[in-house]
Amino acid sequence: MSLLDTFGPLLGQVAPTIATALGGPLAGVAVKALSGVLLGHENGSEDDVKAAMASASPDQLAALKKIDADFKVSMKELDIDLERIAAGDRDSARKMQTETKDWVPKLLAIVITLGFFGILVWMLVQGMPQTGTEALLMMLGALGTAWTGVVNFYYGSSAGSKAKNDMLAAKDK
Repeated sequence: MSLLDTFGPLLGQVAPTIATALGGPLAGVAVKALSGVLLGHENGSEDDVKAAMASASPDQLAALKKIDADFKVSMKELDIDLERIAAGDRDSARKMQTETKDWVPKLLAIVITLGFFGILVWMLVQGMPQTGTEALLMMLGALGTAWTGVVNFYYGSSAGSKAKNDMLAAKDK
């Protein structure tokens, strides 16, 4: 199981730019950045980084946020548009879905949606359980991240909207 499979939801919240890079051709660069923060050197393997992520301290997670911002700036300086790469990935998945008419993505979207909102409703009605709270919250976070992916797949990303808003804001200055 890859680093992104294991820690994707956490990285998506703490270091979204690095998480995006892990899913594409810049995975090696992203692992180096994570290794630098978590292990103190950039030569750690993906397995070393996974082990370090499993026991990351709050200070290390805060440092991940900082390197994520630095990583984003570096990608801009190198003229690498991670959102364009991610959009291309979504587009190819949508084209494949159109051509193959596979039922699995629809089923997964339904299961993820029912799971996410089912857990939310259950928590609102029943409250938090006495045991297993951490596991429940981790599952809810993973389902929430997956549900965001489902919405982005079927309805598009809000990145285009954000870019438009940023452009309008810059125009007003």
